Amino acid sequence: MDALIPDTDVVRTAVDLACRAPSVHNSQPWRWRYYAGRLDLFADSDRLLASADPRGRQLFISCGAALDHLTVAMTSLRWRTRIELLPDPGAPRLVASIGFSHDARPQSHDFDLLAAIRRRRTDRTAFRPLSSNPLLPELLRTAGAADATVTVLGEDARPALAAATEASSAVRRYDASYQAELHWWAGHQFESEGIPETALASRSERDRVPVGRAFPTPHTTTPTDAGPVDESTVLLLSSPGDSPTDWIRCGQALSRVSLEATVQRLATCPLTHLTDIEASRDRIRALAPGTGVPQLLLRVGTATHPAPLNSTPRRPVAQVLTFG
Repeated sequence: MDALIPDTDVVRTAVDLACRAPSVHNSQPWRWRYYAGRLDLFADSDRLLASADPRGRQLFISCGAALDHLTVAMTSLRWRTRIELLPDPGAPRLVASIGFSHDARPQSHDFDLLAAIRRRRTDRTAFRPLSSNPLLPELLRTAGAADATVTVLGEDARPALAAATEASSAVRRYDASYQAELHWWAGHQFESEGIPETALASRSERDRVPVGRAFPTPHTTTPTDAGPVDESTVLLLSSPGDSPTDWIRCGQALSRVSLEATVQRLATCPLTHLTDIEASRDRIRALAPGTGVPQLLLRVGTATHPAPLNSTPRRPVAQVLTFG
């Protein structure tokens, strides 16, 4: 054992937690390699959603979220991370190379974030409003540390958000490739990937959330009475530019904001589809001029269902992590 570098058990534990990060359609588009004290994170191009994400923007956002989850996990294990983004121009799928030093001094809040990794879920149902806004300044500060900008969109933005949702859905509605891809990843009970039926909103629940991706309707849902319309707070995450580096950093911010919200027992739901289509992205950009390039939205609020949501499946660490 070398006290200057993490051993394989520490790395395996941290990567297992990192892979709990949110990813587009729960595709988990990442691979990890640990060698000589350095951990490399790769974007898995075999898991690129060619129709929904031809540029790889959502893929890199997903990898950025996993990278931040890794940082949280390693901090709790008393390892400080040194991250170099896109370190090799000749290897565009190498998202980051991570070095470590055994000098982290985790505080109680670091362990709260660690626990939040296991508790965080993507909740596609309607939310009740935030009871207060003390969390928002912390979320803004957190995202700023990742070179992303978080803007709180007010009630007056809801008509434009609904219009952007409809514009995005209209473009995709008759796109056979997109629909086939969406129905492959969502609504099936895969062992280690994808979005199971239990994680999808019923039709009545979906109708109460005007801002959301049009996922397939579950076949096994129990009819529910009409409930409240979504009253979540919508956050816009933007970046200075629109490069892979910007996407990764927005993914890091998404991770940290989601975990901070989870610590506060709030529900979250990331929305990346509204910035896929140029027409809907322009509508979003007009809501917060001067804040950069819109990358994704995040609904935050109080859950309306009493029981915790089931976790979505994850690939075994042995499938995504190699040594040497």
